[in-house]
Amino acid sequence: MRHNRRFRWAAVPVAALVVLVLAGCSQSQLNGFLPGFDGKTPVTNHTELMSGLWVTSWIVLLLVGLLVWGLIIWCVIVYRRRKGQTGLPVQLRYNMPIEIFYTIVPLVLIIGFFAFTTKAQDTIEKPYAHPDITVQVYAKQWSWDFNYLSNGVYDPGIQAQNDNDPNAPAGTVIESQIPTLYLPVDKKVTIKLNSRDVIHSFWVPAFLYKKDVIPGHTNYMYLEPTRKGTYVGKCAELCGEYHSAMLFNVKVVSDDEYLQHMQDLKDRGYTGKLGSDEDRNLNLPGTGAPKNND
Repeated sequence: MRHNRRFRWAAVPVAALVVLVLAGCSQSQLNGFLPGFDGKTPVTNHTELMSGLWVTSWIVLLLVGLLVWGLIIWCVIVYRRRKGQTGLPVQLRYNMPIEIFYTIVPLVLIIGFFAFTTKAQDTIEKPYAHPDITVQVYAKQWSWDFNYLSNGVYDPGIQAQNDNDPNAPAGTVIESQIPTLYLPVDKKVTIKLNSRDVIHSFWVPAFLYKKDVIPGHTNYMYLEPTRKGTYVGKCAELCGEYHSAMLFNVKVVSDDEYLQHMQDLKDRGYTGKLGSDEDRNLNLPGTGAPKNND
């Protein structure tokens, strides 16, 4: 009885400390220090779902880790060799309750992780029946082309160029020349991903999601940008010598700014779309490449 009372008195300040720490956490800290939470509004409609899956998984894993570490330390202390003891301790085998415990608990955890991950993936990968905007992204060594299919214009990109200003820090690139994908805020967007040469990966860290871009195959991303701003993007698949220079930006803007950018592209003569005729890898099914009959 006295032991339980002491435990309650010890638990109260611990619980109060936990509540105080959590109350003082920023939005970024509460979401596992993931990008995309430096403001009150998530970057996309999927951001909170992804962060929730990440943070919840870590909490569960940390609790399992604390349990395992606690049991290990307890065994080390309780079953340590005392002064004067010799020989081997009593050997135990076939403790059925323990064996059932460490079989069932991991199984339940795996099923739980699988169920929540599948639910989140199904939500994120669900296509829009009627997207507001459809954009085709061509990945190429080492840049990006953007076809705004819903607006009949395109924007060709070039590889990130180093800033040769002697006063600029090493590795600085000319920001104005980085390919920039414009998306209107609060609109349903479908992004078609194609590659002109090798495998790339379309990654915007603030979106908490990336998708491989595979030659001869079209992948899709479905999202709704919910916060204006400029978000850095990059290729996340090692794709050659200048992989690190394969940068781009995503600029989430108002409808008026988006339409103005579409008009600017038209004024520059970028009407229509860039097709697969500029692909470098022609040895793909359906391209008419010669076959080896040997």
